[in-house]
Amino acid sequence: MTNTTFGPSALATPANALSAARLLAAPVVVAMVVVWGPGWPELAVAFVVAATDGLDGWIARRQGATRSGAFLDPLADKAIVLGLLGAVAARGEVSWVPVGLIALREVAMSVYRAAVARKGVSIPARRSAKAKTLVQDIATGMCLVPELASRHEVLGVALWVAVALTLLTGFQYLQDGRRASHRAAEGAR
Repeated sequence: MTNTTFGPSALATPANALSAARLLAAPVVVAMVVVWGPGWPELAVAFVVAATDGLDGWIARRQGATRSGAFLDPLADKAIVLGLLGAVAARGEVSWVPVGLIALREVAMSVYRAAVARKGVSIPARRSAKAKTLVQDIATGMCLVPELASRHEVLGVALWVAVALTLLTGFQYLQDGRRASHRAAEGAR
């Protein structure tokens, strides 16, 4: 049962507070990886940060989704995944190529969604994008497991699976955006 407590323009909501906390935690866990490398404490912090993504979504669905939450939540997801993947790539644990492809797609889609939003077009999140985030989180988590840190081939496979799903969902968003833009243009006539 949904209990809408907050309207779409609300800023100070429990779900937004969790998203903001995740965003603030991202540089902390990234710094831990940069300084100490992959390890169980780093994985534990990253897991808690990733797990709160589902919690803030659950809270938002019950108390009312907000435009600020729709911005903060994916921003926090991107900050933690891209920050951690950048940290392990900088340490030489994984190749920069899959990390760069994931980063390029994430930045490009954020810019694209912002550009179409200025035209009044909204591109809602797909289930496949939620699966993409989960796969990215799993691949990132694998990079933090000490026993896997030297298993470059295993980490490479995990990252390339994440890349494939990341690029697929990017293509889906482009299609969704084109369709939504076309419908908006038709409706304006």
